[in-house]
Amino acid sequence: MAGLPKGKLGLPSGEVRFVPEGEFATEYTVIIGGKNFGCGSSREHAPLAIAEAGAKVVVAEFYARIFYRNCVNGGYLLPCESVQRLVEEINTGDDLEVDIEAGTLVNHTQNKNYQLKPLGDIKPIVDAGGVFEFAKAAGMLDG
Repeated sequence: MAGLPKGKLGLPSGEVRFVPEGEFATEYTVIIGGKNFGCGSSREHAPLAIAEAGAKVVVAEFYARIFYRNCVNGGYLLPCESVQRLVEEINTGDDLEVDIEAGTLVNHTQNKNYQLKPLGDIKPIVDAGGVFEFAKAAGMLDG
């Protein structure tokens, strides 16, 4: 996962839309969130919709527990947690790169590096592409 694609930041502000009108995909592959990201999103459709629009990673201070598990279990989005609050640090359109192995978020536009918390016990599930793929690889499910 060290080679995740670089991307622009979302969610956009002002007149910029996350997904342009008449389109189905976004140019924003990294979303920066604040506290309790995904609160109120108890269905797997929330992270799935964000991923289907083209986002790959969400970096937030912390997550609503159900949203976080839906990201991991479905293999939809990579839910990274930041060590510090980033919503005031990073601007829409900044060129960002997430390096899971190094545990960093690099803002190439501002030439700044930020520390991410380790993925911990979810890393093998994320690496496998979700809980079902993990279970198949571990021999818990028939392939």
